[in-house]
Amino acid sequence: MHYGLGIDAGGTYTDAVIVRGSDGAVVDSKKAFTTYSDLQKGIRNVLDALDQNFLKDVNLVSVSTTLSTNSLLEGTGASVGLILVGEHIVEKDLPTDHVQWISGGHDTRGDEEYSLDLASVREFALQTKDKVSAYAVSAYFGARNPEHELKVKETITEITGMPVVCGHELSQELGAYERAVTAILNAQLIPITYHFVNSVVEDIKSRGIEARMLMLKCDGSVYNIEDALEKPIETIFSGPAASLLGASYLSRIETCAVIDVGGTSTDVSMLYHGVPEISSSGAVVGGWKTRVRAMKMETSATGGDSHVWVRDERICVGPRRVIPLCVAASIYPGFNSKLKRGKLISRGLLDENYQPTKFFVATDYQATSLGKQEKAILSVMGEEPLSINEIALSLKREPSSEVLDSLINKRLLQAIGFTPTDALHVLGLYNEWNTAASEMGAINLSRYARQGKHEFCMSVRETVAKNLASDLMSFILPHHPPDMIADLLSTSYPAKFKVEIPVVLLGGPVKAYADELRSVIDAEVIVPEFAEVGNAVGALAGKGVKRIEISIVPTSIQNPDEDFLVFSPVGRKRFQTYADAVEFASDLGKKLVLEYEKRCGILKEDTKITLSRKTHSPDNWSHPPLETKVIVVGVGNPMMVLKE
Repeated sequence: MHYGLGIDAGGTYTDAVIVRGSDGAVVDSKKAFTTYSDLQKGIRNVLDALDQNFLKDVNLVSVSTTLSTNSLLEGTGASVGLILVGEHIVEKDLPTDHVQWISGGHDTRGDEEYSLDLASVREFALQTKDKVSAYAVSAYFGARNPEHELKVKETITEITGMPVVCGHELSQELGAYERAVTAILNAQLIPITYHFVNSVVEDIKSRGIEARMLMLKCDGSVYNIEDALEKPIETIFSGPAASLLGASYLSRIETCAVIDVGGTSTDVSMLYHGVPEISSSGAVVGGWKTRVRAMKMETSATGGDSHVWVRDERICVGPRRVIPLCVAASIYPGFNSKLKRGKLISRGLLDENYQPTKFFVATDYQATSLGKQEKAILSVMGEEPLSINEIALSLKREPSSEVLDSLINKRLLQAIGFTPTDALHVLGLYNEWNTAASEMGAINLSRYARQGKHEFCMSVRETVAKNLASDLMSFILPHHPPDMIADLLSTSYPAKFKVEIPVVLLGGPVKAYADELRSVIDAEVIVPEFAEVGNAVGALAGKGVKRIEISIVPTSIQNPDEDFLVFSPVGRKRFQTYADAVEFASDLGKKLVLEYEKRCGILKEDTKITLSRKTHSPDNWSHPPLETKVIVVGVGNPMMVLKE
């Protein structure tokens, strides 16, 4: 009997499931905390908890993660040096401070327009090799002819030995700036992806498991895990992609909306006839527009571990993630005593850090480039959580909220606080952790909102449910202002939004929000079995999908019947006749698709290939098209190996 192992490393939890190949049933599932400072520890913990009798017979492993997305959103990626090649690239903001513009580049036909200035490349590499961890290169019309990008890559590699990412390796679409952004972000992710992939590979191999290893991409397809090391940018939003596929797999519904409530955030997306809706403009990450094909989705900062805090008697949920009080009490033996002895905080001081239920604990991360105040705060931190009052007592002054934020952003401090998960513990709707800690936290915090503890927790639950409904309707109605949607979701009107397709909920305690969600929108709300590990299921449900797009253009409009250029992912080729160019493009596309599927462990006979052509010509044109795009798409199911 063969089994598949799905792993999802989220911002809060790492989930794992084992699926039986013969019938696709989930036979075991577990959760463990994601351990940022040592990712292998969290992976080892979750795999140790699985039934080892099933685990030893696993022959397919597929992984998804939000670590790449979180790294880019939090600005914790590696430093990157960028070389832009060309005289015509528009100067815009870029996600790196180390940028060098040099002469070079090609024209629309892929012919060299300016000579490449390799002397400037060498000088830049020598100046920056001690300041960055990787390099990115983007050349003007590098998608038409990658020669200059490849020469720059060769030169930098020779001097620095560091990873170098070329824009043409990630996208064949035109737009040197967007390819540059994509290449920079990809280079930033190489270290964290290498760390994560190696953690998974080493753990699997240490158990003697011989399995094909795949990773989910942000469009819902999978690729070989070694390819993920070269193109980690394609793993951004693979977590939400996994939730969409997992929701469909578990609910057995092919057209649905999905709300995935994680510890850190909530993602909303949609599936039509089993296919995710893909964004035509490319993924936007942390405000940066890329050339990465990703599914459409809406993300908000509401999660089960969002910080619940009070200011001016108003209950706020998020945007920061904290360790819930109930979880902290399970980790730190004396934590409940600290909560009980906690001192009141003046209402005038209340902000996200100055809360009666907010605590801080040092992490295992190594501190570098710290300011005087940051060093002072870290000097009083130990292995046990401290409240804001305890930190102030040790420092003999009140710590700056901005400095605390800085230490949290650098992951040198981990915050603990009241969360929606704590509210559900108080209400008796979820009791996975220490309910007593949640009870004390609710008592301490609710007085600042002038409510009783149960009323306070009901308000938190209602706020989260309305946030989920708002996220869903904002996704469905993208052209309507959020304020209008929020107003219509209030209880002020005898009317509701009606959603015509099922809404599937995924995440830990989502059952607790199902009825509340039904009260604010008219929809069939479904919580499938194994909803708490839906992302790990989705990691296994991804298909091996590869799309190759190859362009054909005549070398001259004056003589459009002969001499054609073919632009493909492997470079530029020239053909005398249009028929020869089309034949080459079609054959090359099929070859590249089958190579990709083979790396995913999918056999040629199990790969479905479709070939299409898009042409562009003026009206009344009697010659071969001015532009032809040959599109080859291959689709295979990696889980077929489980049925053998």
